[in-house]
Amino acid sequence: MRKALSVLAALLVTFALTAPAAHAAPTRIDANDFRLRASGYNPVISRLDGALRNVSFSAVLDSANRAGVTGSGCRPGAANQVASFCWNSGDNGTGAWYPQGISSTADAYGSGTYEGRTALFASWYYKGSGNNKGVRVSFVDYANPGAPRYRHVLLVEPYTNSAGQPDFRAVGVHAGGIFAYGHYLYVADTWGGFRAFDLRHLWQVSTGDKGRIGRQADGSYHAHNYLFVLPQARTFTASTTDGTARLRHSAASLDRTSTPDSVVVPEYSSGGSGTRVVRFPIDYTDRMFKESADGYTHGTEGYRVDIRSMQGATAIDGEFFVSASAGSGSRGSLYTFTSGSGPSKHSGAQPIGPEDLSYRGPNNQLWGLTEYPGKRFVYAVDPRRF
Repeated sequence: MRKALSVLAALLVTFALTAPAAHAAPTRIDANDFRLRASGYNPVISRLDGALRNVSFSAVLDSANRAGVTGSGCRPGAANQVASFCWNSGDNGTGAWYPQGISSTADAYGSGTYEGRTALFASWYYKGSGNNKGVRVSFVDYANPGAPRYRHVLLVEPYTNSAGQPDFRAVGVHAGGIFAYGHYLYVADTWGGFRAFDLRHLWQVSTGDKGRIGRQADGSYHAHNYLFVLPQARTFTASTTDGTARLRHSAASLDRTSTPDSVVVPEYSSGGSGTRVVRFPIDYTDRMFKESADGYTHGTEGYRVDIRSMQGATAIDGEFFVSASAGSGSRGSLYTFTSGSGPSKHSGAQPIGPEDLSYRGPNNQLWGLTEYPGKRFVYAVDPRRF
């Protein structure tokens, strides 16, 4: 009898850890109070086009110089996992760069490819010593899921320097969320809104010196020893109306299952009280946030969810999926909710340190990644099983 009771107790504990825990329905908020304002296109890009070698997206993938790890050497252990890979040992262990955002060419175009290539994107922010190197993005050639290869590309902001010459500098944001849309790669700027980088203007620069960035005295251009840079083309500055508290753009994802296409933004707070998820419309004709008559893009849907440590969120056919972390020693969770139910918590469904989320529609895969050194995974789960 004692043995039977012990087995039953163990089963109950296992069920408690994996079964969804329901919470009160999310509180609807006035999303129209959240807005974005687009800048003009950066004019320095055309000047740098004349000074630097332009390369294609495909050329960057073909130059991939790092191999991802798959199979027994990479075991995220996410619930309902359907795919995964890991960074090489150097990237897995470095304390200088931390991965945050994830997207794919399925965000860029509904066909799932960009320039006929299948790829993933992952953003990393600099956490090392010395000058802030900003953000790098891993371009991952995912044509063969069993043998992914990748190269890091540095994000840069073009500007005109004091001598009147076209120049660029590092982009010092957290890059907690990214998504591709057409030729733009959007990066969340925590309190600023969004920055958009133009994939039609990938530039090859000089290498050999990790300390150099931008135009040098001899007329060459460097980017902290990265071979390729991707320039910032536009900004979308965030603001609010009617006294609404600013939205913390902690992550971002594209929702191609909504009409029109839209962008989902969650905000992080370790305590969770008052945390919100807001949706913004985006226009497939120009690949920019969809403006209202007043010249702003206004939110179209928003909820107060009170989820602790939200790191990423997306939506699939009206159901929201939220990634939540629990520090460097505990597995993360996945929450699900709709306009009328949840959030429901799937405890321990993700590895330690989960970050951004991205839905790869053609393959029905919900992708995520983790951030802590030595515990870095990139993985996909089946969202239908939550």
